[in-house]
Amino acid sequence: MAAHDLVRLLDADPELGDRLAPEELQRATHQLVAEVVRVPTGRWDAAGVVEPGGSPLGLLILDGLLLRDLDLGRRASTEVLGFGDILRPWDADSAASELPLVARWTVLEPLKLAVLDERFLHLAVRYPPIVDALFARAARRHRGLAVRLVVNQLVRLEDRLLLALWALAERWGRVTPDGILVPMGLTHSALARLVGARRPSVTSALGDLGRDRLLERTEDGWLLRGDPAHLVDPVTERLMSPA
Repeated sequence: MAAHDLVRLLDADPELGDRLAPEELQRATHQLVAEVVRVPTGRWDAAGVVEPGGSPLGLLILDGLLLRDLDLGRRASTEVLGFGDILRPWDADSAASELPLVARWTVLEPLKLAVLDERFLHLAVRYPPIVDALFARAARRHRGLAVRLVVNQLVRLEDRLLLALWALAERWGRVTPDGILVPMGLTHSALARLVGARRPSVTSALGDLGRDRLLERTEDGWLLRGDPAHLVDPVTERLMSPA
């Protein structure tokens, strides 16, 4: 069951106000208050988060980690979402397609969501840099999906797994003495959906990457070693080489 409270949006997500003048920032911080929805870990009925008749602009993730699976028959694709991402889960994918698409949402780490409702929008339009920042967030999510499309065209599963995890590391990675940690408890099944593969094949590929000391599963997430730039040339050679 989701719990509700209130939050000053620019205190929770200061980056949204980066381009405001100091006096505007103070005023906007006071005015832009949003309702918060908290969601525990596990499966989530995301479409039911909005009250009947409600039509907010979207939900902004302030904390937590979320998987969005889009199923088409026995195939599925996974998107990883976290701080700063904007959702509109009540927009059913099947409504815009004749394909039998089904969306599933799984909360990996407890979610804190700001409800960007009509009152928020009425006030936010007084501050164009904030509206621009929200559009930039949506564009960032689209770019991430475009990267996924490119990565998933690679033939070698090991390449797809490494590059997909390095892409996640760009946003969520933490530098450690042993490498770059992606602090996510992504299972083999979730990684398989992320790279468009079968779970047994992913398990085998992860074993190969582990033996090569390029990737390691730790209690805190996935540890990446090496330099992602070094992956590009070998991958390009394999893509360009004749069949």
